[in-house]
Amino acid sequence: MPRRPAGGPDRPEQLGLEGMPRRLYACTPSRLNTWLDCPRRYRMAYLDRPAPPRGPRWAHNSFGVSVHNALAGWWKLPAADRTPAAAGTLLARGWIPDGFRDAAQSARHRDRAREMVERYTARLDPADEPLGVERTVATRTDRIAVSGRIDRLDARGGALAVVDYKTGRRPLTADDARTSLALALYAVAAGRMLRRPCRTVELHHLPSGDVLTWEHTDESLDRHLRRAESIAAEAESADEAYRARVPRPRASADDRAREPDHAPHDAVFPPRPGPMCAWCDFARLCPEGRAAAPPRDPWSALPDEP
Repeated sequence: MPRRPAGGPDRPEQLGLEGMPRRLYACTPSRLNTWLDCPRRYRMAYLDRPAPPRGPRWAHNSFGVSVHNALAGWWKLPAADRTPAAAGTLLARGWIPDGFRDAAQSARHRDRAREMVERYTARLDPADEPLGVERTVATRTDRIAVSGRIDRLDARGGALAVVDYKTGRRPLTADDARTSLALALYAVAAGRMLRRPCRTVELHHLPSGDVLTWEHTDESLDRHLRRAESIAAEAESADEAYRARVPRPRASADDRAREPDHAPHDAVFPPRPGPMCAWCDFARLCPEGRAAAPPRDPWSALPDEP
């Protein structure tokens, strides 16, 4: 009896029966952006099995996740308990120390994060209940099924607003909100799921206290949706080429410890080396990335750190 081709971990098997509808490409904004940034990194993150080992945890990611978790927990408290001090306590209790140089550096940035969430929540109305916190939304077109998780979904009159928390040191502008594929897709998905207009997207930059807002139109949201379909079509074609070549990759522990042989895949998944390679989780496994940017310490993206 012939074996059936595998569909892979991210996508079910697609049957080639004439007249059957084409299976939608399941994706997240992160997956689409990874394909745009570097096809090789995309392959290692989403296709290679067993998955290649990633590098050490980054301190700036630990910082950001700790802040996001504290704010999500704050909204789960009874309204009467939503004080700035409570937000600071949640931050301290849930602090993630991974990636910092030492305990002293971790404590210093924990205190900075605590002050940040206390200052931010002091500006919020604790009684202004969001419609969603860490809410998963999803939508589909005739080509893709896209899903993702929103930091916060607010009601603004009869409409909705997508809120995304940012903790990085780089200053942001409204153009960052305008061009964000993820925020646009979240707005489309939230509006369709809740059957309410959703055109407002906001980046809340906690280090500066800035709120960067963009009001989409139906036309601009549709352009983002078409762009997502175009990116997905490229990634899907690459996925299929990979699975046709290596339908069920296997590797021993010894093989995984060695640097992978990228050459058989580089025609479809070429590297895109550049300065950002210093921050790639797979930099240790990518000669071109190491040549393009020297490795960075896990705490290098923190402000006021070497």
